[in-house]
Amino acid sequence: MSKVAVVYWSGTGNTEAMANAVAEGARAKGAEVDLLSCAEVTGVDGYDAVALGCPAMGAEELEDGEFLPMLESIEPALSGKKVALFGSYGWGDGEWMRSWEARCSEKGIALAAESVMANEAPDDDAVRACNALGAALV
Repeated sequence: MSKVAVVYWSGTGNTEAMANAVAEGARAKGAEVDLLSCAEVTGVDGYDAVALGCPAMGAEELEDGEFLPMLESIEPALSGKKVALFGSYGWGDGEWMRSWEARCSEKGIALAAESVMANEAPDDDAVRACNALGAALV
């Protein structure tokens, strides 16, 4: 059985709602899923796949108080795992996601699915996309 970690940081609940949809998608494909806030993450060694969720902050950046330090701590362990990214934004055009994807590429982290972005709260299309992202990790 595939073991998937869905790790997220959420300020308003939008990215948390996306994380729940990603977890549902992975569970529907038979995976064992741990839904974790970034503060709960101690490592990713026991997982086959990791979905990472973070909203756009400030000038379209990753949240740097909790999420970024956690990401930096697990990045070396992500190489060779199935990894996918998701998050919400309230302005801009998704630059934070493109920057995050480029960061993954630079670190040798291959993305297993197209990243999912939602403008504010995830609508039905975004929830379906999150379900599909979760399924793609299994």
